[in-house]
Amino acid sequence: MNSAIILAAGNSTRMGKNINKQFIKLFDKEVIYYTVQTFEKSELIDEIILVVKEEEIIDFKMLIEKYNFKKVKLTVGGNSRKESVYNGLKDISDNSKKVLIHDGARPFLKEKYLIEIINALDIEDAAILAVKTKDTIKSIENGYIVNTLKRSELINVQTPQGFKKDIILKGYEYGILNNVEATDDSQLVEKLGIKVKIIYGDYDNIKITTEEDIKFGEIILKDGL
Repeated sequence: MNSAIILAAGNSTRMGKNINKQFIKLFDKEVIYYTVQTFEKSELIDEIILVVKEEEIIDFKMLIEKYNFKKVKLTVGGNSRKESVYNGLKDISDNSKKVLIHDGARPFLKEKYLIEIINALDIEDAAILAVKTKDTIKSIENGYIVNTLKRSELINVQTPQGFKKDIILKGYEYGILNNVEATDDSQLVEKLGIKVKIIYGDYDNIKITTEEDIKFGEIILKDGL
């Protein structure tokens, strides 16, 4: 059994709108619709844990009914991304073997990458989606450059990130027990000494963060996923 955790409990502060960005519409449908739909229609995904803020549960229930999503169940998030993912992990089915964790604000995931990650977990303990870094990246200190990193050795990490269930549970238990700060899920399994396989995706798999992303998202939808 394969499970997907979709995170939709963020505050959307960078969007500059008085609304959860999950409910902002791209053409006639909400951002979160496009995200959930990819997992809902996939034959490889058996359940979807949608992690939301407690005060928005009714809104998300209405959306689930509106689009007749059958695989989705709601879980209340925590005060941080780490807590929200852990809440989702605790709510997946006991017989689940593989877990994909995805940002609710990444609505342009192509199903073929979801399939690649699920299949990679037949062999790997962890596999994540990423793209090669286009820009030159420099490290700084006190406003000055101290080092230029080798671009050929850098990637931009995306979601979904996939794991064998027991591995990601151990990673999160370790992270919470040791108060480890992590900006993505793979960092926590890296702390366990687990190798993480890279699956290369594409640059359309953007995270909706600013108003400019909404405009870019509409272009992506026009061109077709």
